[in-house]
Amino acid sequence: MTDTNVENKSLFQLTWPLFIDIAFHFLTGALNTFMVGKVSYQSVAALAVGNQIFDLCITIFNFIGIGSSVVIAQYLGAGRRDTARQVVHIAIGINLVVGLITSLCIIFGADAILHVMNMPESLLKDGHIYLTLIGLCLIPEAAGLCMAAALRAHGNTREAMYVTMVANLLTFGGNALLLFGYFGLPKLGVAGVAISTVAGRLIALALLVYLLQKRTGIKLIFRALFQWQKSLVHKILHIGLPAAGENLSWMLQFMVVTSFVALLGDKALATQSFFFQISLFIMLFGLAIGLGTEIIIGRLVGAAQFEKAYRQLLHSLKLGLLVTAIVVVPAAFGGGHFLMSSFTEDQEIITMATQLFFISLILEPGRTFNIVVINSLRATGDARFPLMMALFSMWGIAIPLSWFLGLHLGFGLIGIWIAFACDEWTRGLSMYWRWKSRRWEKKALVHPQESVQV
Repeated sequence: MTDTNVENKSLFQLTWPLFIDIAFHFLTGALNTFMVGKVSYQSVAALAVGNQIFDLCITIFNFIGIGSSVVIAQYLGAGRRDTARQVVHIAIGINLVVGLITSLCIIFGADAILHVMNMPESLLKDGHIYLTLIGLCLIPEAAGLCMAAALRAHGNTREAMYVTMVANLLTFGGNALLLFGYFGLPKLGVAGVAISTVAGRLIALALLVYLLQKRTGIKLIFRALFQWQKSLVHKILHIGLPAAGENLSWMLQFMVVTSFVALLGDKALATQSFFFQISLFIMLFGLAIGLGTEIIIGRLVGAAQFEKAYRQLLHSLKLGLLVTAIVVVPAAFGGGHFLMSSFTEDQEIITMATQLFFISLILEPGRTFNIVVINSLRATGDARFPLMMALFSMWGIAIPLSWFLGLHLGFGLIGIWIAFACDEWTRGLSMYWRWKSRRWEKKALVHPQESVQV
């Protein structure tokens, strides 16, 4: 077993594998969108709604992954490895149950979901096929998220990165074979994309099981997956439920706003899908820095080193804002247009998306505030404040302002994404105020002086 301590690892050592890992996670959706876009933009629109449902499910699974990651990190910081091992088993067991329930809901409720999302009638068949097949991979995805979170909390960010790379290579290869019918195979269209995604997720799960044991020494025991110790479950949920509520709120408000976009037509829906996939890669720098900072701060808080934790966040935030600026400026001034041209040849879609990249100059720095500071607040145990602000800002600012600017005033996608920018900055500045107040110092879940018995 390799050394899993993160005390001697710099933010860069933790972050660069996270950056590649997240990039490859995003690449799954981008590859699917890019390859399907070569067939037709109508199929991209069908894929967009299905991907949002899938992302919503991942958000639900992540509430255990996020909660367990913070609890594991704090216990490791306090020198409590046996308890951290218990948390890993409990998290995987809970997510297996949640994954099974979610999978059944998606498979048997696909048509109802698509109708609620205002899917155009002409796209219902492809949307149903894609959503149903994607539902099959939700159980391994749910378990895999907790295993990857455990690896990262132990400082093994490279191992999680390798698994994601393999899964994406398999997905890309499967798309080539089943979408375009290479080597005489049938052209399955959207169904082929879904099948490739499911296969990639299953193989990724097998790799995670192997790496978790090899790198952390945690051998998964089946009966231990369902021995849910009340105090540990409570700590996981203390972080996970507010985190899930915040992420779920974001996904739901994005779905509501996407239903507004659907009223603007299939080209607007396709434009948002293309633009969102690209914007994910802009924000991934902030995501990687946020997750790396979370690992470090979780350990520091577990060891009661609050001053070091406070300074670490300020350093990480400065770095995140700098990197965001370096990435978003080229995207706004030509880079976005070039990337859109590689996705589609439709000039109307390219023009609409290019305008959105200019809004990113304002939106992305605010998003970086959110990502980096919220991850750090959660790592300390302070997870409820971000949820309260999310509910207020998303449903009180983003949604009504999207409707008012985008539909009522007729600004379309531009108005909708201006509303998103207002929401990001409102929450971002409030998160920074919370950190500066240092109220999070009283929120730690684990203390070095605790008894070993939980």
